[in-house]
Amino acid sequence: MENNENHNSNNFDINNSIINNFNFYELAKKHGFKEKNVKTILNKSKENRGVFLGDYSLNPYLGCSFDCKYCYINGSKYAGSTKSFYIKSNALNILKNQLKRKSKIGERGIILFGSATDPYIDIEKELFLTRDLLKITNRFRFPIHLVTKSDLVLRDIDLFKKINENGILPKDIEKLDSKVIITFSFSTLDEKVAKIFEPNAPNINRRLKAIKKLKDEEFLVGVSLMPLLPFISDSYESIDKIISIFSDIEVDYVFGGSLTLFGERDNDSKTKYYKILNENFPKFVEPTKNIFKEKEYPNISYQNNIYKNLENVCRKYNIKNSII
Repeated sequence: MENNENHNSNNFDINNSIINNFNFYELAKKHGFKEKNVKTILNKSKENRGVFLGDYSLNPYLGCSFDCKYCYINGSKYAGSTKSFYIKSNALNILKNQLKRKSKIGERGIILFGSATDPYIDIEKELFLTRDLLKITNRFRFPIHLVTKSDLVLRDIDLFKKINENGILPKDIEKLDSKVIITFSFSTLDEKVAKIFEPNAPNINRRLKAIKKLKDEEFLVGVSLMPLLPFISDSYESIDKIISIFSDIEVDYVFGGSLTLFGERDNDSKTKYYKILNENFPKFVEPTKNIFKEKEYPNISYQNNIYKNLENVCRKYNIKNSII
């Protein structure tokens, strides 16, 4: 396996990347991953400048070792399960070719890392696939937005600085201060609650320290409260307490949204979530079912109340409720 010194270099050669190293298969086996070749690594966003500002989404992996119990991927149409682990082993060559073509025609856009799988899951500590992909985005001068729960993101500060220097923003958002956006995901700031719903994710304190470090480096850093947990972390008082802490560490923005629950199988988010409620918060089972009924999303009234509370609390602490 290549050493860290090679990965800290900004000179990037796909042929010498760790993905082609003989230890690749050993690492995949060690972490329970299989190899998967893909036809494309960039997926064009269907939204026009949505909440995450991504023109393209990019997920280096399929499946997520954090396996948060509320994760919308489980049971949804977007992927089979967070427990189906695959490395997109041809991702580097595919991304190089795709960005090369886009650069030639002057097509620019923000690449969103982590729309379906955290780009800094456990295997990334040894495989460096996300890091190698970031090197390619820097080479072709594309701006990025990373969404993560992991403080491993700090490893790549040197690359973020390069992307911030070299990246070219799309013309409609040239006013944005940064070519690197980093969003940390939370559902609560209560460690006891977090251990129940996201036991494999880096703990809250590590995430807060990572935010402080990235802010010290003057990156654009914010928070996604997606999902807020019904009757657990979604009240005005809970949101106020959460955002007051983010205000103290001077995040640039906070946005959020409600829980979604998909599927009926054992590993689907709906089944897992209600099982956890029964075991840990039985008094919230029926109220939660009442706002969902038979749908995958809570009723509109509940969702509107969430957004209103977020907007009001952000205004109170003079924090933006969106990236722009």
